[in-house]
Amino acid sequence: FQSFKNDSGERNLVFLSNKIEPFSTLETAPLFDDLKKELTRKKVLHPGFTASYCWTPVARGCDVVTISCEGSDPLLYIPPVLTFLQSGNCYTALPNKYGVRIYYSLILCPGWKKAQLVFEQLKIYGRCSRQLHPMLIILGQKKEDVKRVRIRGCNVLVTTPHSFLRLFEHHSLLFCRLCHLILDEVDVLFCSATEQVFSILDCYKKAFFPEILEYSPHQIIAVGTHWNKHITHLIKEFMNDPYIVITAMEEASIYGNVHQVVQLCMNSDRIAVLLKILDFNHSNIQKMLVFTNSVDEAEMVHKALKSKSVVALKIHKESLSNLKYILEQWTKKHSSGTQVVLVLTDDCMQALGITDATCVVHFSFPSPRIFGQRLHTMSDNFCNLIKDSSVGQEYMKAKSVILLTENSERDALGMLYYMQHAEAEIPPELHDLTAKMLEAEEDTKCSRPLCTYLKTFGICKNRKVCPDRHRINLQTDLCQNIPAIRTSGYVTILPLHIVNATNYFGRIVDKQKDQYTILAEEINDYFKKPSNKISVKNVEKLALYGLCEKMFFHRVQVVEILAKEEGNLFFSVKVKYIDEGRTSRVQNHHLLHLPAEFQCLPPQAVEFIVCRVKPIDDEIEWNPEVVTHFINQKIKGKVHEAKIVHTLGNTVWVDPMVRVTRISDLKMSVNEYNVRSEILSTGLATDNAEHITQLQKLCRRAEVTDNAKNLEPLMKEDISVPENLSNLQNMSSQEHFTENCNSSAVTLGNHLCDGVAQTKISEETTLHQHKCFYPQIKWFQNEETVTVKVKVASVADCNCEFSKEKVIFRACSGDKLYLADMDLHHCILPEKSTYVIKDKEAVIVLMKEKKEAWSKLLKNKNLHVSLDFEHWEAFEDKSPFPDGTE
Repeated sequence: FQSFKNDSGERNLVFLSNKIEPFSTLETAPLFDDLKKELTRKKVLHPGFTASYCWTPVARGCDVVTISCEGSDPLLYIPPVLTFLQSGNCYTALPNKYGVRIYYSLILCPGWKKAQLVFEQLKIYGRCSRQLHPMLIILGQKKEDVKRVRIRGCNVLVTTPHSFLRLFEHHSLLFCRLCHLILDEVDVLFCSATEQVFSILDCYKKAFFPEILEYSPHQIIAVGTHWNKHITHLIKEFMNDPYIVITAMEEASIYGNVHQVVQLCMNSDRIAVLLKILDFNHSNIQKMLVFTNSVDEAEMVHKALKSKSVVALKIHKESLSNLKYILEQWTKKHSSGTQVVLVLTDDCMQALGITDATCVVHFSFPSPRIFGQRLHTMSDNFCNLIKDSSVGQEYMKAKSVILLTENSERDALGMLYYMQHAEAEIPPELHDLTAKMLEAEEDTKCSRPLCTYLKTFGICKNRKVCPDRHRINLQTDLCQNIPAIRTSGYVTILPLHIVNATNYFGRIVDKQKDQYTILAEEINDYFKKPSNKISVKNVEKLALYGLCEKMFFHRVQVVEILAKEEGNLFFSVKVKYIDEGRTSRVQNHHLLHLPAEFQCLPPQAVEFIVCRVKPIDDEIEWNPEVVTHFINQKIKGKVHEAKIVHTLGNTVWVDPMVRVTRISDLKMSVNEYNVRSEILSTGLATDNAEHITQLQKLCRRAEVTDNAKNLEPLMKEDISVPENLSNLQNMSSQEHFTENCNSSAVTLGNHLCDGVAQTKISEETTLHQHKCFYPQIKWFQNEETVTVKVKVASVADCNCEFSKEKVIFRACSGDKLYLADMDLHHCILPEKSTYVIKDKEAVIVLMKEKKEAWSKLLKNKNLHVSLDFEHWEAFEDKSPFPDGTE
């Protein structure tokens, strides 16, 4: 271990497996001059602490492992690698049969996004060196794409483990040319692609023979932020006397196999817990440090130990005069079984310079930086996992005990993650505590949007750091000012803003009478008159305005007013196109006054998500240059037919989404393409069968939570039970809550069934209270009639009333009462409509007033009403998707 003081006087610690002399300035760095100048131009004026140690062995061509909190920065290896590649004489001795001029370096990144970043950095800093011809290769599962790849003349190849192995299948001599293998974010690589990385390492190891090694470089560089067991295997099996540089002491302790223990206790019980820790017999000398965060606490602990006849030393900033005596007592020879205890404050660590402690007790909870420094006091007793393959839990020489109390609960999550990372034993109490904290943390995110990854893929893999919400909030997600969205069935959609391959914003189009089309024509006609183009003087946030773009006028809402320059009349504002879903920045003087009549129609923009497809290779984002660009060109601005499988607020999940072309002469429709199939055809996507299942679980959990909150007052309601079925119609006039037609989830409300979608929990809890329920209804149609099937088993008594625009169905089954009051979307002929009772259902046949296709059954959407696809009879000259929308 070495320590180094930075410019601010703080001490930085570093673990080194081999001695390295650091450099402090860019002028003394082991880089070629032109590269130093380029770094200076890019404002890299001096090397970071970690770079000052790891650049030197990398530039010499040695194997290097670097673990640092800066481990995700490619500048930890790019400058020294470029320097080494500049010295072409290192490769001239390579035998001709292996190709003197075609050696190359391989940089493996944990995903296409990081690979893109590394490639851009190489292009920037590679300009000042000889032509290296770096290549970025991201390959999918299409073999024809792999076969087309040519890497002649390339000296640096940037890719991912999966992509490289696909390339290797068709280019078997790749490893014969490979001289430098770089593992970027090695800890992430080993977590996400363990098998693939080790396959590449095995091939790299086998491709070089002893007679070749003496003629050419054979270097492995691994850079990351966390240590793990796979890095140990990497060093033992594939590296040659590597330089290990660890500047994060908490990671060095994992490398050193320190035994980590967390002890949960009350703040008032810490002394008792400390005495239990001290009360053990050990044959070896035990040197224990008890860390406190204040002078008073140090005095209190020392006094408590003394009262229990425990011999202990103490030191803090007010007793530094005793430093020499303390060091003498600490360093003098002790007999076996002796226990040396020193109580101290953190500010004394540097002065003491202790590195041979065998146990550290964190009596007060440390900050992350202090935690690493405390662990450093045991560095002499860190095990060398590289040299001793037999080191295990029973061989741990150093121990760290953390007392976690109610005063440090906010740090419990971080401690849990660290203990999991260290593969230490975790007490059940810590699991319980952190579970409650995670719930509380989600509660604080109630104003945040629902996580995009959760919506797009059904799962978020970065929940530890993701700032967005991962629970459905019925109040937040359902109560939005949005157009009426049906919860199932087929709709016509128009994608206008493509966010990525599966996420779009656009409109639901009503083919019969699209209100937005009418409004858009009226707005454009209005603004054609120059006198109507009135610029807005005082821009207000959230207000609606008109905006001209390419001769077309849009409705926009100001979402942010950017900083104004003093004395400047013009400034930028961020606006949202409320009928398209996209945002942009515009100048304030471009905003036009929008008359009130053009603001009445609610925003038409709807978010569409294509289901059951996700990126390959465990990626969490779509590749924008390949998949998203391809889909954008394919679907933007084109009408598609889609089946809604789930809705939540303003978001609609569709599967399938199909481009349908109607051939009017032949009276038929042709499916041009299925969007999901097109995404899969890129080779960069795979099936995501659990997508909708995961979303439905979240919705059910949200409904259960919401219902649980309402269950107690609901049970206390004084509900009057109707004496007979004739009273049901009178009940329908009582106060009730209407279903939110924009979502598949419902809010638990009044006990009346008229227009209310009761949840399953509500029904079960009110079964014996003889409430009135809304039955499950399915419907289908032909040219002349609409058939409505009402699911009610063992009907004892029923009645059905028909009027021109309404049907009221009442029934009794066992101790349940059913009522369906249906306001029809179209008119019927009451005198020709009828119904019949069967064993498990009532079948109502409605005679249409006009022979036309119905796009929906009811005026207002009801969750209990859906299409009966088993009996659907599509008209021969129509698309299988019904026109219009609800």
